[in-house]
Amino acid sequence: MSAFTPTELAAQLGSGLLSFPVTHFTEELAFDEPAYRENIVRLGKYDVAGLFAAGGTGEFFSLTPQEVGRVVRAAADSAEGGTPILAPAGYGTAQAVEMARDAEVAGADGLLLFPPYLTESSADGLRDHVRAVCAATSLSVVVYGRANAVYTPRILAELAEAHPNLIGYKDGVGDLEAITRIHSRLGDRLVYIGGLPTAETFALPYLELGVTTYSSAIFNFLPEFALSFYSAVRAGDRTTVRRLLDDVVLPYTAIRDRKAGYAVSVVKAGMRLVGQDAGPVRSPLTDLDETEMALLSSVIETARSVAV
Repeated sequence: MSAFTPTELAAQLGSGLLSFPVTHFTEELAFDEPAYRENIVRLGKYDVAGLFAAGGTGEFFSLTPQEVGRVVRAAADSAEGGTPILAPAGYGTAQAVEMARDAEVAGADGLLLFPPYLTESSADGLRDHVRAVCAATSLSVVVYGRANAVYTPRILAELAEAHPNLIGYKDGVGDLEAITRIHSRLGDRLVYIGGLPTAETFALPYLELGVTTYSSAIFNFLPEFALSFYSAVRAGDRTTVRRLLDDVVLPYTAIRDRKAGYAVSVVKAGMRLVGQDAGPVRSPLTDLDETEMALLSSVIETARSVAV
């Protein structure tokens, strides 16, 4: 059972920076559990509001269901006291329900419900998908709006009314009008999380729409920088935010955009460069080449030297 009630977890997640730890692999691409556990301890020492185990940056899409369970258990066992761990659930509804139940047994504090696999869905079908997961567990649930899972204000309002354990909406679409309509209809009933790749680039406009937090991939390998950036956002310090965007974040996104799938690969590359090697990515992702590693090394050096 989670140490957090739904209301408590929503407040916790909305109060600070969130992150998706990478999943550590050996050179043979097996889950490296000891290294992963050490990394969860390392990240939990920082002032982070929550960690999402086996999420998108954690290569959820490349893990078997059994591996997802191992990763979630390792994170829940290793997290610093007071740092909530959210587990993934996804694919079809039946699989998502199984993952939700297993995450509760594993000691997770909440769930991030990923879009259904492969198929498009009607609004009512998505509603039924979320209902089944919320009904299957006492864990708090955050839905991830992205790709083939675009939730309307009406559907989110219906779900929020029916399921007290639905606590959040993570936006991976970037439709500011939709976010405005959702926030206008539901207000503070949900916690809103920025979930676009390299969410720092959208942090200021999202904050004005009621999105108080976001998931930072950069936190994996530059936690001090990520936290300083987040502090500047919450303080409304546009000058500092713009400077850090120009000096670090936008050059980082230029590397990320060189190949499809690099939103994950560049994070693992950053881990390697700062001495926290998490191993390679699994296919179909590919690792950065030597030129790109050199570019990323320069970005990291800049991030370490900029005054905040």
